[in-house]
Amino acid sequence: MKFQLIELGFLLFMTYSFLGWLLEVIVCYKDQKKFVNRGFLIGPFCPIYGVGSLLMIILLHDYVKDIIVLFCLSVIVCSILEYVTSYIMEKLFRARWWDYSDKRFNINGRVCLETLTPFGFFGTLIVAYINPFLFSLYLDIPKIAVHFVTGFFLGLFLLDLVVSCNIIMSFKKVARTIKKDSTEEITKRVRKVLTQQSVLTSRLMRAFPNAQATIGKLSKKHYLFKFDRDRHEKKRK
Repeated sequence: MKFQLIELGFLLFMTYSFLGWLLEVIVCYKDQKKFVNRGFLIGPFCPIYGVGSLLMIILLHDYVKDIIVLFCLSVIVCSILEYVTSYIMEKLFRARWWDYSDKRFNINGRVCLETLTPFGFFGTLIVAYINPFLFSLYLDIPKIAVHFVTGFFLGLFLLDLVVSCNIIMSFKKVARTIKKDSTEEITKRVRKVLTQQSVLTSRLMRAFPNAQATIGKLSKKHYLFKFDRDRHEKKRK
């Protein structure tokens, strides 16, 4: 029974990772009017959505009947996850993959209210409605089929993870070879080099158009809130 729950948990993780990727693609298409394969992985999965969904399902299932509390706690869980993920990815690969410094009510450019509000809505939807449906649906699948599907997607996911991490490491390696002091200058050169290297590295650059190298001296200060930065800029003028 415990092994079956692990398999079902993994299937839910992959499902929500795919749905998160699909959401990112739709939002990106709306803004850029073209398809962009979003996320760190080559395949159609954004693991941060899978992890976030499972965390909310595990931690917040007792609040299903209180939608307001569920919404607020979903925002908190997602904000912590996004902040921690941004911090870890930056330390591992020496790159800031997303930056909300130009958004109001952001925390160190890693999270902002504008993105967390939709996460709270979708978190509530997932915990209260989508997950109970998917869980009951996957429980009806024959065990042999669950074993096969889980094994197939696990192998595919691990392979993609290894290849994608190797590709992401190229950002760090190239950045270290560029002798510049400015973050913007290093990032510009890195993006140019990686775009010309291969199809997979150029995909990564398209997936994260706002990625910044964190090697070298930062050329601007990050403020807790956008209006703090604006106030500082006014004082300088």
